[in-house]
Amino acid sequence: MILDGKKVSEARLSRLKEEVAASGLTPELATVIVGEDPASQMYVRMKHRACGQVGIRSRGVALPVTSRTEEVLDQVGRLNRDPDVSGILVQLPLPSHVDTHRVVEAVLPEKDVDGFHPSNLGRLFSGNPVYRPCTPGGIMTLLQEYGVEPEGMRAVVIGRSIEVGRPMAALLLNASATVTICHSRTRDLPSIAREADILVAAVGKAHFVGPEMVRDGAVVIDVGTNQVEGKLCGDVDFDRVRDVAGAITPVPGGVGPMTIATLMENTFLAARLQSCSGAR
Repeated sequence: MILDGKKVSEARLSRLKEEVAASGLTPELATVIVGEDPASQMYVRMKHRACGQVGIRSRGVALPVTSRTEEVLDQVGRLNRDPDVSGILVQLPLPSHVDTHRVVEAVLPEKDVDGFHPSNLGRLFSGNPVYRPCTPGGIMTLLQEYGVEPEGMRAVVIGRSIEVGRPMAALLLNASATVTICHSRTRDLPSIAREADILVAAVGKAHFVGPEMVRDGAVVIDVGTNQVEGKLCGDVDFDRVRDVAGAITPVPGGVGPMTIATLMENTFLAARLQSCSGAR
């Protein structure tokens, strides 16, 4: 079975558009990008396009690659103070000379629609999240839409990044799965992966996961986006694994669209919460 993130995300965005229109609110997403990395620019464009689809206003702050940490922090501070801005997204990765931790922590938790602020991550790991990080949150929604219930399942997450791996493990744990995180120092990773009922690959290496790492009937979630000979591919060798897996996400058209749909939902949630608190 193909887990069609594009189809699910389109349905959720359609519902969200109706909810935004009926709310009487004017949600607004602000993005901050530093430098001219083509992939980052493409992702930001996709996010602004999605905002237009659902009736969320958007603005973009583009800073030169030479910007210092303090200059990025100044822009984030301006957006924090702007009552029209519901959510702020700093496009990662930032250039190596910019302090990513300081920038992420500078975003007000109530405007942190990426879910990366330590306060929001703390709520996630305590089992009481407000904003689920967009990629892991989108994966959980996709599993739900296809009737995959993680409770009691063995889940293996390959990758321990704060953007995907760790919050993905937390969400699966919150859903009562038994979770193992694997990484570059994991011994005998293939044998651990083969134990998974749900296998999430988020390592950033093209075709890293082959059929020898997948148990028959497993649900395989491919978070990777890699370029090989000019073509987009994931961390999973899709053509070889699909015959082993019981369900699998394609690249493109799997996790990516769900990430953007979750960002839109988080932004609307931020607007609603700020409206209730009187912040807007």
